[in-house]
Amino acid sequence: MALEGSAGQPVADAGQAALLSAAAIAVIAALTLAGAWFFELVLDIRPCPLCLEQRYAYYLAVPLGIVIALAATQRAPRSLLAAGLVVLLLASLANAVLGGYHAGVEWGWWPGPSDCSGPVADLGSARDLLSRLDTVKVVRCDQVQWRFLGLSLAGYNVLISLLMAALAGWGLNRQRAARR
Repeated sequence: MALEGSAGQPVADAGQAALLSAAAIAVIAALTLAGAWFFELVLDIRPCPLCLEQRYAYYLAVPLGIVIALAATQRAPRSLLAAGLVVLLLASLANAVLGGYHAGVEWGWWPGPSDCSGPVADLGSARDLLSRLDTVKVVRCDQVQWRFLGLSLAGYNVLISLLMAALAGWGLNRQRAARR
């Protein structure tokens, strides 16, 4: 059943909306991970612990987005598609909050976790310290390694996560509109 939007244009039915939003989210998440790995492996910009935590939402979004998109092509129940989109929406919003927290740590608005922004506490024995100095690169959560247009990677994570949340919300909204 095709619906008409405010301009008289056909609106995607619930399955098409779920397919489009979930596939877009999966592609965006995969590209974001590829970008993060490029920064890490090619440009040698190492992630801090908060950076690594921000990747979890993308590790969830890629396979879940693919599963939802495939389920939509198989005409899965709307409730199942909606549940998957809700999970993507919540994961994206939570990741945007985490990215905002990290950006605030970088700007010095609030303290970060002690394991990556506090004072160095336990260095172990002198022998262990000297052997680890050659292999360990300390990456602090409160020091920005790269900025573009005034935003760090944490700031861009906020924007990307909000885009993914908006796409999930769009898919849910289209599902609701298709029920009417």
